Amino acid sequence: QVQVVESGGGMVQAGGSLRLSCAASGRTFSRYAMGWFRQAPGKEREFVATISRSGGSTYYADSVKGRFTISRDNAKNTGSLQMNSLKPEDTAVYYCAAGRIAVVAAGDYDYWGQGTQVTVSS
Repeated sequence: QVQVVESGGGMVQAGGSLRLSCAASGRTFSRYAMGWFRQAPGKEREFVATISRSGGSTYYADSVKGRFTISRDNAKNTGSLQMNSLKPEDTAVYYCAAGRIAVVAAGDYDYWGQGTQVTVSS
């Protein structure tokens, strides 16, 4: 199995940027697609972005398209989510997940991090 740990969350004003990182350990990270999800208080966990095992394919939720960029470095066993033009509605706990294929359904990801808080103030 693989373990993933998120970092890089924090508080930022609307319009600002944050970069989240996902560090993987255990089995070879390149065997897994990586996804980012988020969960705001009182809401269900929602898909944000995903990237294929090679990094050649990415897919974004409409709400973040054009503002967020997902990437990965298989040589370093890391992934990242660059978040620009942040909005208050982006406030949530963000989770990194690893799974066999790059899909939007949270249930298809096998390994999850503990989450990192992102707070965007207006």
